[in-house]
Amino acid sequence: MSIAANIEYFNQILTGTGCRLVAVSKTKSPGAIMEAYQAGFKRFGENRVQELKEKHQSLPEDIEWHMIGHLQTKKVKMIAPFVSMIHAVDSIKLASEIDKHAERNGRTIHCLLQVHIAKESSKFGFDGEELLEAVKLGQFDHLEHLKICGLMGMATFTSDQQLIRSEFKTLKTLFETIRLMPTSDNFEFREISMGMSNDYQIAIEEGSTMIRIGSDIFGARD
Repeated sequence: MSIAANIEYFNQILTGTGCRLVAVSKTKSPGAIMEAYQAGFKRFGENRVQELKEKHQSLPEDIEWHMIGHLQTKKVKMIAPFVSMIHAVDSIKLASEIDKHAERNGRTIHCLLQVHIAKESSKFGFDGEELLEAVKLGQFDHLEHLKICGLMGMATFTSDQQLIRSEFKTLKTLFETIRLMPTSDNFEFREISMGMSNDYQIAIEEGSTMIRIGSDIFGARD
């Protein structure tokens, strides 16, 4: 199927679920992104800062860019002027750096806190208990130029669907726990970014509000 047809397919299966699509366009050409854009789709995810910056400069201004990959503090300044949401805030230090550059650009940047839920040690993210303690102690409260919108997590890359479901349930439980905690005005907990091409159906069933889909839309990675 074409990129436009794949976008329409996901729009149809997400109707009524409360979940939205982020089309992962990393390594894909501006032409491929424009095919989706011309079909009416404007929400794209990238995982490399330089590539994201270059695409932002060459593509329509009303595209909603999501930074979904690991973000180094030294590169925050490159995307702070325009990024719509950063999915992978995995430390207080990174959150503070985003807040600093958001203030410099006169913006409030929407962010998700990444939680390590997978068995692979290579994945980034807060430990669940560590994050609960940080929220309880108000360690994000001074970040006035962030809007902390929820959590992001990546399940173990496996064919074991029970394990994937268990990890998504863990993330949803943590989300609900934090959502009910007393927090400062910069918390607006409403998003759970979980689910990719290999596990999005389970993620939707477990309460995802954003799935990040690349190969099922654009084909195999370039």
